[in-house]
Amino acid sequence: MIVIMKPGATKEQITAIVNRVKKEGLDVQLNDGKEQVVIGLLGDTTKLLDVAFNSYEGVENTVKITHSYKLTSREFHPDNTVVDINGVKIGDGSMTMMAGPCSIEGLDQIMECARMAKAGGATILRGGAFKPRTSPYAFQGLEEEGLKYIRQAADKFEMQVITEVMDEANLDLVAEYSDILQIGARNMQNFKLLQAVGKTGMPVALKRGISGTIDEWLNAAEYIAAQGNFNVIFVERGIRTYETATRNTLDLSAVPLIKKLSHFPIIVDPSHGVGIWDLVPAMAVAGVAAGADGLIVEIHPDPANAWSDGPQSLNEKTYLNMMEQVHIMENAMQEINKIKTV
Repeated sequence: MIVIMKPGATKEQITAIVNRVKKEGLDVQLNDGKEQVVIGLLGDTTKLLDVAFNSYEGVENTVKITHSYKLTSREFHPDNTVVDINGVKIGDGSMTMMAGPCSIEGLDQIMECARMAKAGGATILRGGAFKPRTSPYAFQGLEEEGLKYIRQAADKFEMQVITEVMDEANLDLVAEYSDILQIGARNMQNFKLLQAVGKTGMPVALKRGISGTIDEWLNAAEYIAAQGNFNVIFVERGIRTYETATRNTLDLSAVPLIKKLSHFPIIVDPSHGVGIWDLVPAMAVAGVAAGADGLIVEIHPDPANAWSDGPQSLNEKTYLNMMEQVHIMENAMQEINKIKTV
């Protein structure tokens, strides 16, 4: 349930509602919108069925949210949430680019990747220091050494860092070097980890699970938001279907659907979405056309010799060519959005 206050409702009127809710043993989440305050009621709201909130001064309306995800829903927060990463904004109508290698292999490699990423217009450097791999014998990452390298490269090229955190044990370590905590597809429903990253207050990039439904994905975001962390970024990275021609099936319908159901921004990962480098540019452009707030792609100076995910990594020439196409579509979408608002 949410209680929608009238525009201009006083602090005292809002406090009266909050106190009444807490008196019943429930918690609240305030959303201070552009025009009015929305109060989200957290817990078993059946206890409040007999409470006539509409009779309180300053209340405009009450709405029962039927979704299991409350704070993540568009109903609770009608305006788009803009996630600000040290001045880089995701969800404000611009297109944010993230690029870098699957794995951090060394300082020289990540420096070269950062240079490439920056040349294409990326403002956020990606790279894995802890690598969850299907095979236990595959390269698992440089861990803290890799974190130091990516931080050094990002700082040199004035970029932000996004990297994956795999478990609670390494959360503090990853948070020390990163600007965005990435939750990988395998951890989408690792609820303890979601709660832990939520408590940090840091921006969290939540990848869709390998076979995750939209509803499961939204509820995973709720675990983060329920800790008071509204810096959530959805990442569509493809799902497992019966199709075997590509690594995954990139579900671009998720982009407008998430935007309809939630206020959090969503970006697209075409690299994992298809797993084939020469298909990535087309899917990146398609992601922008679908309305994505950004892209995250894998690049490498020498994909043929990459330690992981070489077949889906772009070399510099392909990456820069792709970005020219992406920027054309970005400009086209801005014109289309102007038409929508007329």
